[in-house]
Amino acid sequence: MAYPFQLGLQDATSPIMEELTSFHDHALMIVFLISSLVLYVISLMLTTNLTHTSTMDAQVVETIWTILPALILIMIALPSLRILYMMDEINNPSMTIKTIGHQWYWSYEYTDYENLVFDSYMIPTLELGPGQFRLLEVDNRVVLPAELTIRMLITSEDVLHSWAIPSLGLKTDAIPGRLNQTTLLATRPGLYYGQCSEICGSNHSFMPIVLEMVPLKHFEKWSSSMT
Repeated sequence: MAYPFQLGLQDATSPIMEELTSFHDHALMIVFLISSLVLYVISLMLTTNLTHTSTMDAQVVETIWTILPALILIMIALPSLRILYMMDEINNPSMTIKTIGHQWYWSYEYTDYENLVFDSYMIPTLELGPGQFRLLEVDNRVVLPAELTIRMLITSEDVLHSWAIPSLGLKTDAIPGRLNQTTLLATRPGLYYGQCSEICGSNHSFMPIVLEMVPLKHFEKWSSSMT
């Protein structure tokens, strides 16, 4: 289970999120090295007697501090572009789910199954059971098979929403009159929590998302009971 309140990034549950976590560490290391260099130069200037104060130019230094930032930006941009293309790629999805945002709940349609449609509302605090998370539990979870590529079609019926699952590296806007799509692939079963990540009104913080990823045989049994 990916706990929504842990410090730092949630444990990666999809190949995309693993790439995003790796890129985060890569960029953070670059920032750390730059910060260390700047602190070293500042401390050196404060503790060393100034010499050559009449120097008007230093071509070598100016060349270095022009080329070095450009190389650093390239080191950040190339892996970033690679992940962007990976996130935009759809690889023969096994099934398609349509997600519709409302004020303030989600509707889900399993387009490969007849009459498998339901709404997902947040469970009020007073009705929570033992072990359930406040403001994150819903009455109808989205049950999906693990280790299969799933296409999510996301739209909205009223205002802007955003369907986001941090542990899967997903965040796609739900826009009225427009159908956005994203790919979902969980590498292991479990419960994964998310919320609307767009300020959509007064109850914006009360439309959570819960994905229950299960083995394929359990999903087939669940879908048969629902239809």
